[in-house]
Amino acid sequence: MKNLKILLAEDDVNLGMILKTYLEARGYHTSLFEDGEKALKAFKKDEFDFCIVDVMMPVKDGFTLAKEIRAMNKKIPIMFLTAKSMQEDVLEGLKIGADDYMTKPFSMEELLLRMNAIIKRTSSNDDNSSEKNIFNIGKFVFDFNRQILVFEGKEQKLTSKEADLLRMLCRNKNEVLDRTEALLNVWGNDSYFNARSMDVYMTKLRKHLKADTKIEVVNIHGKGFKLLINK
Repeated sequence: MKNLKILLAEDDVNLGMILKTYLEARGYHTSLFEDGEKALKAFKKDEFDFCIVDVMMPVKDGFTLAKEIRAMNKKIPIMFLTAKSMQEDVLEGLKIGADDYMTKPFSMEELLLRMNAIIKRTSSNDDNSSEKNIFNIGKFVFDFNRQILVFEGKEQKLTSKEADLLRMLCRNKNEVLDRTEALLNVWGNDSYFNARSMDVYMTKLRKHLKADTKIEVVNIHGKGFKLLINK
């Protein structure tokens, strides 16, 4: 996982340089840009393996930058950095297709752990691209490899975490998906922060699936989740 190229968009020069130095000391080639416009120009010219994007930036904000990056590359991992803990920011980032987010201040060690978990997961998905990963969920068809959920011909693009969680639910259909197992498989650890993040993603999955009233994703108190297909 080393020697990967990281695009870092952060307008706080001090924090940006600390992050850049930290990541490069651990073998990641990191390019730092102080606004979203410069970061986008670099993304168009060069190839990157991972994006770390501050939400609040001059010229072009992080959400706008991420949308434009996603339009060009559906798979590249994106992690948001935000000084806010407002739920609107979190939901907006997840809606755009972020793989994760961190609220400032944060530890460099945790940032690296999360990055490695995302990189490992996305690399594993690429390695298993030949594996059959198409699931019928009621009236939906879920194509895991393409991260697409189809309902009556209409496609809904999923984020990598949404796709990972939905595949685990499908593989445990009508049975309990253990909460800790899901956290360890998708996030790499079962911290309180990640548990809250998973709840946000489960809420999003319910919204994606609500067009079919026979489908339920239910909480099993103290245990986990269950995907129910009612007849």
